[in-house]
Parts: sequence; C-alpha cells; structure tokens
Amino acid sequence: MLSKPLIQHITLCLGNALNQQVILQDIKQVFGGEINQTFVIETNAGKFFLKMNDSATPEMFEKEKEGLLLLGGTNALDVPLPLTAGQHGQTSFLLMGWIEKGHPTKNFWQQFGYGLASLHRQTNPFFGLAEDNYIGNIPQQNTATTNWADFYAECRMMPLMHKALQQQKCSVADVEAAERLCGRFAEVFPPEQPALLHGDLWGGNFMPGGKGQPVIYDPAVYYGHREMDIAMTMLFGGFDKLLYQYYNEAYPLQQGWQQRVPLCQLYPLLVHLVLFGGHYYYNVMEIIKKYC
Repeated sequence: MLSKPLIQHITLCLGNALNQQVILQDIKQVFGGEINQTFVIETNAGKFFLKMNDSATPEMFEKEKEGLLLLGGTNALDVPLPLTAGQHGQTSFLLMGWIEKGHPTKNFWQQFGYGLASLHRQTNPFFGLAEDNYIGNIPQQNTATTNWADFYAECRMMPLMHKALQQQKCSVADVEAAERLCGRFAEVFPPEQPALLHGDLWGGNFMPGGKGQPVIYDPAVYYGHREMDIAMTMLFGGFDKLLYQYYNEAYPLQQGWQQRVPLCQLYPLLVHLVLFGGHYYYNVMEIIKKYC
C-alpha cells in the first residue's frame, strides 16, 4: 500500500508538474488493471489518476507517458493528460489527469470510428518507433523497419515465441511452425503505409468520458499495420459493430481484412501466453497451424 513517504513524494512531484503547491485531500484505490495498482487522488488542484507498480522498471511508465503524449498530440481521440512519471524506492508511478466516466452519446461509435481512422492516418517513414517501449509489462521491440512483414515477424511474433519457449510454454516445433508462418507474411498482408497505433486497443482500454466522448488509454504505441488495432478490438469483445462501419466510411480497410484478423490477433495472444500461459497456447497454435 501507499506509505507516507511515498504519498509525500508523489504529492511533491504532482506539485512540480503543475507548478503550484498541491495539498492532498484524499486518496482511494480503484480497480480495473491486472498489472498495476491504481488510485484516484483528490487535491486542492483537482482530481488525478495514479498508476503504481513495485516490480516495474522505472522506464515502463515513462514510455507510457510518451505514448499518451504522442496519441494526444494527434487530436484524433481523447486521452488522459500524463503529468509526470517517476520512482520512489522500489515503486514506479505515473500521474495523469483524471477523466470522469460518463455515458456514451448517441453518436459515440461514429466519433470512435472516425477518430480511430484519423489516428491511423498519422504516418511515418518506417514501421516501429524511435524507441522500444512496453505492452503491459512486456518489453516491445520497435526497431525501424521498411516493410510490415519483416517488422511483424522480427519485432512482434518471433521475440515472444522465443520467450514462450524459454518459459517452457511452447516447443521447438512450435517455434519452427511460427517461423514458417512468418515467411508467408509478405504474401498475406497487402502494402500499407505505417499507421500510428494505440497498440493495445481491447475493451478495457477505452471508456466514454464525462461528455460521452470516446477516451482511450493504456497504450503500447508504434507505427504498424492498422489492421492490428482493428483485430485487437475484435479479440475480447466490447466494441459495437458500428465502430467498423464508421471506420470504413472514413478510411476503408483493404479487401480481405476480415480473413487477416486472426493473424493480427496472434501478437496480443502471444502476449497473453507469455503473461498467463494456459489456454492461450492453444489459441496461438490453432492460428499458426491454420495459416502455415
């Protein structure tokens, strides 16, 4: 839990970020994440959101802060304003502006679809990102690559397959099957310009804000194939089919995108295999064996 020295340090950091004296009035734990502890902080300067982790590397939250700033700078969809990331003792933390949860407006999914399309129109000369970052607490390699097939194989699929092998969650034969599949990516994925992705867009990482607008958070940003975000929204549910209708109005997906959804879902499923094991192994291998 929160010690007094930790609370004092966080309050001081918040004051420095806001350039004013901050007086803590209340702090309450809130729930919703599987990796971090989360709190709402009430102060004389307003409400703020705190994420903490006692086992995370200090840079994990700094990378999340940078990702939120990158997303927010597009003005495509609302994101929490990251204020400061830091460390006290063994505890890493991230402070953000608080966004009240509201009720979706009648045109919520239209706003979301158009906003996501606008985000994906933000492009870059290469796939990847200037720096590596994290998806959850797993390091995410973002080496600049000129084509999607190589990037997806070398920076997404195979690093996690090898990690799963090290954890004894898959076999050498499974890794070899994944390598064969990666060799087909160039013929399977149509050419696309790199798109700025949220990177972890499942149902737990969005909500309606206080004005009923879509708000996204907890990103794992990089420039990638935009079907990755689309496929992630379809993996665990929570998104209305209107999202895809309005997205396609604004920025039509290429022919055959529905058939590529399982291939794009391989990466988040591999993340879950590494984190949790269990049935995710069968989910991953079913897709690999189907396509290779």
